[in-house]
Amino acid sequence: MLPAVMRFIGLGIASSILLAACVAVSQLRADAPADASQAAISEVQSNPAPTMNWNQWGGDPARNNTPSGFNIPTDWDVGSFDYKTGEWDPTEAKNIKWVAKLGSQSYGNAVVSDGKIYVGTNNSGGWLERYPAKVDLGCLLCFELETGKFLWQHSSEKLKTGRVHDWPLQGICCAPLVEGDRLWFVTSRGEVRCIDTEGFHDGQNDGPFEGEEVSADDEADVVWIFDMMRELGVSQHNMCSCSVTAAGNVLLVNTSNGLDESHINLPAPDAPSFIAIDKNTGQLLWTDASPGTNILHGQWSSPAYAVLGGVPQVIHSGGDGWVYSFDVRGTNNGPTEPPGESKLLWKFDTNPKMSKWILGGRGTRNNIIATPVICNDRVYVAVGQDPEHGEGIGHLWCIDPTKRGDVSPELAFNASDPQLPVSPKRIQAVVEEDGDFARANPNSAVIWHYSEYDQNGDGEIDFEETMHRSCGTVAIKDGILYVADFSGLFHCLEVETGKPLWTYDLMAQAWGSPLIVEDKVYIGDEDGDVAVFRHSSNPEVAMRDEDGEMMPYFGEINMGNSVYSTPIVVGNVLYISNRTHLFAIEKQE
Repeated sequence: MLPAVMRFIGLGIASSILLAACVAVSQLRADAPADASQAAISEVQSNPAPTMNWNQWGGDPARNNTPSGFNIPTDWDVGSFDYKTGEWDPTEAKNIKWVAKLGSQSYGNAVVSDGKIYVGTNNSGGWLERYPAKVDLGCLLCFELETGKFLWQHSSEKLKTGRVHDWPLQGICCAPLVEGDRLWFVTSRGEVRCIDTEGFHDGQNDGPFEGEEVSADDEADVVWIFDMMRELGVSQHNMCSCSVTAAGNVLLVNTSNGLDESHINLPAPDAPSFIAIDKNTGQLLWTDASPGTNILHGQWSSPAYAVLGGVPQVIHSGGDGWVYSFDVRGTNNGPTEPPGESKLLWKFDTNPKMSKWILGGRGTRNNIIATPVICNDRVYVAVGQDPEHGEGIGHLWCIDPTKRGDVSPELAFNASDPQLPVSPKRIQAVVEEDGDFARANPNSAVIWHYSEYDQNGDGEIDFEETMHRSCGTVAIKDGILYVADFSGLFHCLEVETGKPLWTYDLMAQAWGSPLIVEDKVYIGDEDGDVAVFRHSSNPEVAMRDEDGEMMPYFGEINMGNSVYSTPIVVGNVLYISNRTHLFAIEKQE
């Protein structure tokens, strides 16, 4: 069975079924806040300077996917492909600037910096002569941004321990961080690596690491390596996958420590789940193992960072379903000091205390796959599970990050001492048969919570009125929040209150996250369709009526293969990767 982690961050080509499940429009029009579409249109008319770099997942440490761009296409055709060779036939293509071949399964989100674009995939593209396509690797590919020309590949050979740590064909499922001529990412082997972005094209072998087997132009130049498995005893479940970010010189990493193949045993309960590294030297600064023995499955979320309430906070999502905030500085006082300890600021349980973890996703307790997003001094995060566990009830939270301590919605107690909160439990926080009970937390940091909402006012909760498990992050602009869930619903909410404004059924599972640019919102799905909405709180503006059904305003465009990644815009060009290819999409006048 394929692990869900591999596909959260990938099969089949199916045609999209364009059906909408929308809220009662007349009621929403009366209740909705001021329409944001006019603000978006005004922004377009002012023609803001385009975003020229998108150097990490989400664009910056806050992770909100909202770049600036102008005249971004809403109509394109990817052309056709020879699915034996992967070669592109541009005869019928429209608005496609270039296409680059990836592997057979691509889950890493593209990032752009200084004229290069980077994306994680597997080795089925066969870019390197010494590693033919039949050799299974985790690959980070670098292309020239203007032309799509292949520049170099970093190759991670498979771990000998096999699928328990390094699942076949899943490749690199994270996005790197790029600054200047340095790039940092987490390999499928459980390593944090620093890479020279020039590869060996500059004729130099940058160190301190100089042990590359091959130093040809199309090979990666490794600067330093921090092996989390060897140095910290980490045992990742199925793969290591964290899109790192940084606060100054501090690199922030989720280690992916998790269960073994039994899905019960935790091989390394004392290994850290979160670490901070000096990004220049690879020196370990501080570690934290907060989830402890309560890790439910794996840990594949990525951190976010911002100064919140005057404190530099890194927001980590733990494999126990809790969100943790740490002071980025930890207790390490300098480069000569040994690794320090973390400084916990607050923690937040994203699961109801009565929820229960059951193997295979049959329960109601979730972990967190999505990356937290920080916007206007608030933290937003959705819960989910390995996609192989299927659909289920979900939760979306808006959290106040200025509070301290346990800021969960509820606290758990036991009748033996009803004033003393009990410690977190892995399977179920509150077991009534054992005398446990929950009550509201007076120190709760909840600003709002969305799980279900009777949008049409009929007294019943329909499928379209429910937030399900999600792998994706939110995107926020002009007081509007968008998020896709794994059941294929695309939700639009009022960001201040969490009130649902409209919902659209993509009719296919959604793995990625939305992009907001100009007056447009883009979201991809497993059928290979990219739905393009007008950015608006009003469903009649965001969508259009076609034969009595609401559709995305700009329609849906099929990419020829599943889209598990998140679209980005850089330099007024739209970049989208499907399972096998990366597309640069630009209006051709």
